[in-house]
Amino acid sequence: MENTRMMKVNVDGVEYIYPKGTLYQAIAADFQEGYAHDILLVNRNGKLCELHKALDRDCTLKMITAEEKPGMQTYERSVVFLMLKAFYDVVRKENVERVSVEYSISHALFIRAKGAFTLGQELLNQVEGRMRAISEQAVPIRKESINTDDAVELFRKTQMYDKAQLLSFRINSHVNIYFLDEFSDYFYGYMVPDTGYLKCFGLQLFESGFVLRLPDQKNPSQLGAFHPSMKVFRELYDATLRSEALHISNVAEMNGVISQGNATHMILAHEAMMEKKIGDIAGEIAARKDVRFVMIAGPSSSGKTTFSHRLSTQLLACGLHPHAIATDNYFKNRSETPLDQNGQYDFESLGAMDVEQFNADMTRLLRGETVEIPQFNFKKGVREYNGDYLTLGAQDVLVIEGIHCLNDQLSYSLPKESKYKIYISCLTTLNVDDHNYIPTTDARLLRRIERDARTRGYSARATIQMWPSVRRGEENNIFPFQDSADMIFNSALIYEIALLKPFVEPLLFGVPKDCEEYIEAKRLLKFLNYFLPIPADDVPKTSLMREFIGGGCYKV
Repeated sequence: MENTRMMKVNVDGVEYIYPKGTLYQAIAADFQEGYAHDILLVNRNGKLCELHKALDRDCTLKMITAEEKPGMQTYERSVVFLMLKAFYDVVRKENVERVSVEYSISHALFIRAKGAFTLGQELLNQVEGRMRAISEQAVPIRKESINTDDAVELFRKTQMYDKAQLLSFRINSHVNIYFLDEFSDYFYGYMVPDTGYLKCFGLQLFESGFVLRLPDQKNPSQLGAFHPSMKVFRELYDATLRSEALHISNVAEMNGVISQGNATHMILAHEAMMEKKIGDIAGEIAARKDVRFVMIAGPSSSGKTTFSHRLSTQLLACGLHPHAIATDNYFKNRSETPLDQNGQYDFESLGAMDVEQFNADMTRLLRGETVEIPQFNFKKGVREYNGDYLTLGAQDVLVIEGIHCLNDQLSYSLPKESKYKIYISCLTTLNVDDHNYIPTTDARLLRRIERDARTRGYSARATIQMWPSVRRGEENNIFPFQDSADMIFNSALIYEIALLKPFVEPLLFGVPKDCEEYIEAKRLLKFLNYFLPIPADDVPKTSLMREFIGGGCYKV
């Protein structure tokens, strides 16, 4: 009998020996004691692997829990699968028309369900009870690679037509299908090996659907707090209904439009919808006679600069005279800038702003006085005055853009009625299919990768590396104030990921396989693979997307 070959496995710098064919789940169990939360995946030599995979080579392993982004994504994806299985078990397959996972809100996923049933908390309690029963049974989540044509036929038979249509655009000969008992589904990403890993979840009736509550990544053993921004939710919901009215609510439907040669019509229709929205905002501002300060804030790569230009154009059309002011010009001198916990300049905190000077200047402008507006010299790290004087006339308004514009501490001395606050964000509502939503942060990250490469010479690796820090700044300085806005503006365009694909793909392929950022780059590449590309030729020069791909008419 042939001897079992032994493999060398390095974990945390220590070498261990395991027989070839040992499941990663068994190896993870040997190290679980050293982790506060369940190990959900392993990182093998820079590649994520599910725990049901078998050891087949000498390697270095890193254990992944839900405290890390790939682990939390795996947990979330798996608990969605569990919820769907339980929902179909309780309601019965013949009574379900559609269950669609729409978007993430406040440590939860908003889900809509249609069919021959009454959606209420009593039904959700039954589904959650079924989920917990399946969890306690530790039912294996099986993964099978099947012929793509067979997968298309499978999902047609189970009436998951969105998945059948999505897979019809795949050129791969085989696709991976997941099974929970006999319930099957297609997911974009990894899964836990069995339902025993899924303990922290909850179902709660919410608006016209329900939410699947999820753990907090900082403490995966507890549900995250559910305090959704209702203004943001309503904008997401309205955008979803608009997309459905145009019959483009998922990637497959958009691929169908592109493949039939109708991309130009799609682009122009969505650009027209956005322009109308901007015009409506300008009209509302013009109708509020006391408004003199339009305050705009939003997370990175929301398109704030182009939006400000387009809003200014619409304000002109309403008879107003807009003037742009960047709050960056009110940075404190570098020598006075506070430091963060790592000893680096903290440019994103309100303490980095000369709030007193900003309020003094804005108050004087409101009184009709002439004020010299500063310019911040980023090379020297000092504020300079170069003779840029401004006086507000009867029809003049200031369009002010900056990270803290929704925070009333920035403009504490200005009367409330003199301010009109706008929160702008890329609130993506297009989904891969009914069970695989697209995080809004993914669309913004793709935008930023392209813009950073084009305007700053940054590699995709550098942008991915700094993204967590950018996100922390948003969590601290922007998101807490989004509900104080007078208006939520959704800068997402339905076609943008198909547009960005040919720009971003080569940049992501340039991320070295031996660096930490490769895992995220590979995830984004797999994600982009679902989309048919569209050329930039028919994208208007005024489009918000020109801020990222170039070729626009505005100075950004």
